[in-house]
Amino acid sequence: MPIDSNITLASLNKLSNGVSFDFKKERRIATDYVQRFAIKTPSIFAPVTTLSGGNQQKVALSRWLETEPTVLILDEPTQGIDVGAKAEIHTLMSELAARGTAVLMISSELPEILGMSDRIVVMRHGRVAGVLSRDDATQHAIMALALGHEELAA
Repeated sequence: MPIDSNITLASLNKLSNGVSFDFKKERRIATDYVQRFAIKTPSIFAPVTTLSGGNQQKVALSRWLETEPTVLILDEPTQGIDVGAKAEIHTLMSELAARGTAVLMISSELPEILGMSDRIVVMRHGRVAGVLSRDDATQHAIMALALGHEELAA
């Protein structure tokens, strides 16, 4: 799908009254997100598959932000993207949290978890192994909980 359709896919109710579809508004929304997130593309009509991984992630994030969520769940939001795009996504996540959006990030990258999280929930075998505050979180404490060595996490 092209970028414009991809960005508005989850919020089609904003663009249609059941009889007609507001293509101008769709283009305006897509153009705003492309500019806001510095998505590198020749056109909002370009297929998303022609974009780099980081720019594809930004389009996907734009789609869900257009729904104006109060909670945003991001599963490996920076996996496989370059360092610059990763920094841009981290900045966006911080801005969203500062504006009151609850951001739940699932990540397998310890440096990302430690750098981005206010609270860390460590899972082991599908269950919560422990919860750490930003002040208590270290790589050692996280790994101890993940490996079932709770006594080492304290």
